[in-house]
Amino acid sequence: MSFTESFSDFYNHVKASLADGTFAKLTMAKTIGNTDLMNIYVRPIVEEGILKMELKYKFQQEEIIEIHTIDNARDTLVSYINNPFLSAILFTTEFDLTYKLNKKRAVSITEKANTFGNANEVLLDYLASK
Repeated sequence: MSFTESFSDFYNHVKASLADGTFAKLTMAKTIGNTDLMNIYVRPIVEEGILKMELKYKFQQEEIIEIHTIDNARDTLVSYINNPFLSAILFTTEFDLTYKLNKKRAVSITEKANTFGNANEVLLDYLASK
């Protein structure tokens, strides 16, 4: 299975957590080597009444923010898997889901107990308004 396919399976959990109001945050981490881009933090925002995703790129010297539709965010994030990131972590109020590449670039997706007890407030406000 390619990175694109396996990451799409992982991202389906992101979309489900957005739909059911359990999404807390998504983080891309564990870079290969010493890169200028250190993390990508993803959170939901509402723009003109539409739920979208804010991607905050954390570089060593600056931060850049981009706004994407939910599906375009997946397409953007998958391009960073294996270059430079080896993992993505979805934090929900029910569980934490980790997408990880090992040294041989084999993909594993593991579920652990939830870190966050509360979902993202922007998401909850958006869902309450629907």
